[in-house]
Amino acid sequence: MDYVNRFRTGKEKKEVLERLKAGKVDIIIGTHALLSKDVQFKDLGLLIVDEEQKFGVASKEKLRSIKVNVDTLTLTATPIPRTLQFSLMAARDLSVIRTPPPNRQPIQTEVRVFNEDLIRDAIMTEFNRGGQVFFVHNRVLDLPGIVEAIKRICPETDVAMAHGQMDPEHLEQVLVDFIDRKFDVLACTNIIETGLDIPNANTIIINRADMFGLSDLHQLRGRVGRSNQKAYCYLFAPPLSVLTPEARKRLKTIEEFSDLGSGFSVAMRDLDIRGAGNLLGGEQSGFIADIGFETYQKILDEAIQELKETDFKDLFKEELAQRGSYVRDVTIETDVEMLIPDEYVSNTQERLNLYTELNNIRDEEGIAAYAKRLEDRFGKMPRQVGSLFDGLRLQWLCKKIGFERLILKGGKLRCYFISDPQSSFFETAQFQLLLAFLQKHGRVMGLSLKQTNKELILVQDELRGGLPAVKRLLEQLGEVLTSGAA
Repeated sequence: MDYVNRFRTGKEKKEVLERLKAGKVDIIIGTHALLSKDVQFKDLGLLIVDEEQKFGVASKEKLRSIKVNVDTLTLTATPIPRTLQFSLMAARDLSVIRTPPPNRQPIQTEVRVFNEDLIRDAIMTEFNRGGQVFFVHNRVLDLPGIVEAIKRICPETDVAMAHGQMDPEHLEQVLVDFIDRKFDVLACTNIIETGLDIPNANTIIINRADMFGLSDLHQLRGRVGRSNQKAYCYLFAPPLSVLTPEARKRLKTIEEFSDLGSGFSVAMRDLDIRGAGNLLGGEQSGFIADIGFETYQKILDEAIQELKETDFKDLFKEELAQRGSYVRDVTIETDVEMLIPDEYVSNTQERLNLYTELNNIRDEEGIAAYAKRLEDRFGKMPRQVGSLFDGLRLQWLCKKIGFERLILKGGKLRCYFISDPQSSFFETAQFQLLLAFLQKHGRVMGLSLKQTNKELILVQDELRGGLPAVKRLLEQLGEVLTSGAA
């Protein structure tokens, strides 16, 4: 095992890379230096990317291009939106560790305007309890002035300075001295963001926090509170009224999610703010903020399924056959009231939650349990809720048969097959069996098929009995598909 970083000499790096190429180094640890063209592996089998949010799309793809088939494990407290999106759409496996180390406390986080009195109070409070302070300012040219300002505001404290442009040996010595408590305050850039574990430092002040990304802020805040002491994080920014909407959202998010193990929640909000970007490219831009995460996810999922059923149907033939349904969403249009009335559940948010819960039910047992909970909470169900359940049952049947839309108005029934004429659904044995049944029995049942320029429609002009009659009809069609007999 060996490592490469900027603290090693050119001669040492050359020797390490030669041994790596020869296969004499089993494990190599390094920074972005491993992306260099000089680095060659004899047989790379596992790639572990720690602090994944620090590697851009181009960097990670370059790492993977070293070898086509390489197992990859990425570790991060706050995955970047693109990586998180891949996990949410099941393109990558995701494991979340929410359990914090024992005796840790949440970090108290406050967004404030720059104020010297507040700086003095924060630093002296930590100083008087024997702790140390980070003061983060991400402009190297301004750091000497920041150091002088802290010395003027808090003359009792010893202040050191650290940034990435310092000589490596000098920087290392400053950090070692700070760990050894020779300094009370460390004025620094975000160089301390990762890999620094100083249990005695439990206050961090981040100047111009509006200039940092959510991942940066969460990582910087994680430099304190690494013991059983109560920790504090102060985010200094201009008044919220002059900040961009995105900056306000970032600061509000980092202030809101201060509990231990909240990194995943921060990353989800980052995805919502920035968008997932181009999943097949390097751009980190998107329109998710305009349409919402769930709608975006739905559109993306539909596009993927469409590709599976058309351009790549031969590759996914087995998956499509196992799934048994080519329809993802069914639209039901009827003149029957299907809803949860306002007078039954008065709270708007509660009704939305109930609709969401209902949409996730997949069987009769789920409906029965849902109905029991409704009656326990809100009393006897009105008939509109019963019709809503009937509509859900119709959706299940439509998916099974292959209908994307069902319209029942004025006693006339229209069932629309999948709108895409290129869908492999029309090549299935299921569709052929249904056609054979309708040709044989359709006229007797009052059913007919109508072909328009765009869609194939199952029509019944005189249907009596409302939703229950439609349910019986679709169940009969479903039984034909199940039995395999036309």
